[in-house]
Amino acid sequence: MAKLTRRVDRTLDRILDHPQLAQVVPRLQPEVLHRVIEHYGLEACSEIVALASPEQLRRVFDLDLWRADQPSGDERFDDERFGVWLEVMVESGADVAARTLAAIDAQLAIAALARHVQVFDYSAVASFTSLDGGESPGRTFGGTLRCEIGGYVVVARRADHWDAIALVLNALVEGHHAYFTEVMQGCRRLSNSLPEIDGLDDLMTDDAQVMFDLSIDREGRRDAQGYVTPAEARAFLQMARKIDLGGAACPQNPVALAYFRAVEHQAAPDPGSVVADLPQGQTPSDVTEASSEAVVEVVDWLQEAGVLRHEPRALLDVPQKSARQLSRLQACMRFAHDTSQAAFAMRTGELAFLANAIMAGSSVQSRPFTADEASNAVAAVCNLGLENWPAAWSAAQEVSEDFLVGHDLIAVFQVGWTTLHQNVCLYSAAHIVEALTALRCVDRETQGSINGLRIAMSKQWRAGTPWLARDALEAIAILDMPAWAALLGLTSEFPVLHAALRASISASASAIDASAFEFISENRQIEVAHEFMRILPDRLGAL
Repeated sequence: MAKLTRRVDRTLDRILDHPQLAQVVPRLQPEVLHRVIEHYGLEACSEIVALASPEQLRRVFDLDLWRADQPSGDERFDDERFGVWLEVMVESGADVAARTLAAIDAQLAIAALARHVQVFDYSAVASFTSLDGGESPGRTFGGTLRCEIGGYVVVARRADHWDAIALVLNALVEGHHAYFTEVMQGCRRLSNSLPEIDGLDDLMTDDAQVMFDLSIDREGRRDAQGYVTPAEARAFLQMARKIDLGGAACPQNPVALAYFRAVEHQAAPDPGSVVADLPQGQTPSDVTEASSEAVVEVVDWLQEAGVLRHEPRALLDVPQKSARQLSRLQACMRFAHDTSQAAFAMRTGELAFLANAIMAGSSVQSRPFTADEASNAVAAVCNLGLENWPAAWSAAQEVSEDFLVGHDLIAVFQVGWTTLHQNVCLYSAAHIVEALTALRCVDRETQGSINGLRIAMSKQWRAGTPWLARDALEAIAILDMPAWAALLGLTSEFPVLHAALRASISASASAIDASAFEFISENRQIEVAHEFMRILPDRLGAL
């Protein structure tokens, strides 16, 4: 691990020392910049941030300033992260930070700064002498940090990031006065926003309304870029796991239909592209051949360091082991590629939608999916869907290589997702309840935990959400740690085969990687899961 860390660190140093860094950074896709920031840390990338264009930063902010409290949860604006961004931008100079801030939406700056400071007109809080000569004391703020900038009194709500905020505001009033005034007026309005005591308690405060508006605007931008919101993703996945495999045909998913209607008139971007359009104001003549080569060179370095992945072209180039596990899907995708570019483009877009839905609306081992994992997970579910495609839905008895020329992957995914839910998740939950019903432990506390798990799992099995009994499954960990890890994987929102499962079946005494698992892409893997559930009662009863 130490060798890998040193190599990665040298990669960032090589990038920062590149003689054409100023030409390279503005030409990288915002998603690439965000991946670099995620990988190395925002503080280490201050020089890169200073060279990014306003449009790049706007899109990076959409990715970086919104966080979910839990995997697949709704994302909320992270005002602490905004403070860190200000600190990093100020490292390149307050004037640079002010210029960068002035290029983004003022409403974002208002909403973010209002979480850190209160703003008042100087005349409203200063002392004054009345017409009759009486002295009226101004408003006092105790020991709170504050300063006077451009006719406003700025008071800290919190001490962290105060110095960076004060420096940026002073630079704004000097170099970007109109923007400064708009931001200060917005912050002043939010600082004075208190709900009236009139019984209308369910109305949003101004601050909440501003955040809601920002969220809606962001969702609109991300919809245009092909992203799926967590709420849409959860709805899609919930409906997709409940289709009737014995029905006349696969139902169309309304969430997917709405998504593709919204993007059908937009040109789909190349999913493997890491180079952005030229920054505003630049022309092709401004970009030399040398700078283009520099961009390719930097991207190659990032891929070699593992910061960016080498994108397989829609499953046409996958590792040998994965190719065996995804043989049906790969064969169908290759046929579509070779015979119908229109169909292949549609299937590629559907894979992108499904990967986005998995990342936004699901989790693996109670954590968010990575981009690589989401792509692999979708491929596995689609391969499983092809293997279990109902015969009544197709004229042929088996799915042939030309299947994806006339069928969409959304339907295929729904078949695989329903199969995974019914034959792995719910099947395992039912057998856990059955195994625990006959299980008796000498220790009363352990038996109480087992009874609690049986009740919780039975309830969630009937509701179709076994993963919500995850905490109660810790009762199994007391008896058999490998079995507990295997059951967590099988009853998860996205069921997987944990490495402990195969080790339990084979009674292997070797060490098990706690994070190792495999996605289920074939029926033979489901049979392995069923075999484990059959031996579970004996395994637990023997302890």
